[in-house]
Amino acid sequence: MNRNHLRVAFVVVGLSLVSTFAVAQDFQKSYRLAQGSRVSVKNISGDVIVKGYDGEAVVVTGIKEGRDRDQISIEDNSDGSRVDVKVRYPERCNCNASVRFEVKVPRMISLDYDAFSSVSGNVDVSEAVGTLRAKSVSGDVHVQEVSGTITATSVSGDVTVGESSGAVSAKSTSGSVKVDLLRLEGSTANRLEFGSVSGNVEVKLPGSLGAEVEMSTMSGHLETDFPITVEKREFGPGRSARGRLGDGSRALKLSSVSGNVYLRRN
Repeated sequence: MNRNHLRVAFVVVGLSLVSTFAVAQDFQKSYRLAQGSRVSVKNISGDVIVKGYDGEAVVVTGIKEGRDRDQISIEDNSDGSRVDVKVRYPERCNCNASVRFEVKVPRMISLDYDAFSSVSGNVDVSEAVGTLRAKSVSGDVHVQEVSGTITATSVSGDVTVGESSGAVSAKSTSGSVKVDLLRLEGSTANRLEFGSVSGNVEVKLPGSLGAEVEMSTMSGHLETDFPITVEKREFGPGRSARGRLGDGSRALKLSSVSGNVYLRRN
């Protein structure tokens, strides 16, 4: 390759790197918050990926994608005590555009994650501490290694909570729900509730569980590793199980309309 060709190649590579850098910097801000401060990142089309790290600030990066990416905006309504970031589309715009949010949160600071959400995209949260509300309409919700009070919901996607601890509510309308809790923490007044309309529900809890348990399914199977008797309903379809485990200090409910329900022992 001669010098002219090399010069052209370097220019092309340089422009490519500049372009990539520009895309990555559609939105990026860092926020230092006191413990318990509120954090909200709301998306319309695209994923929200949240991961804990060893730093002390919340870092939000937004990457716009698609042919019409310049027509949408990322709004920041944050102040010194909270993070509030959302996406805005122009009215009557059938835009081919989405945003991928990547959020870094401090592993060692408990925060109120008021909303990590997407209308059409997945929500993935890992290695966080505090109160968490993660939800999607048409995507999956995945929570991993989170400690605190967790609410995870989806309309048409699967909901998974793994290797976490605390008080948890996980629900889906047409997807499956799968939960694995290492420890139960927080107030016993917090209800543990897991449910789906048309998907399976599988929950693994510590063997030392103390709870008033209620399980039910209309047209699926019901199984448990705990000493609770499963009964077929006297009238109509369905199976149910009720019982007290240990000190019965918590309320635990598992239900599905047309799916199977499993309560496993860790």
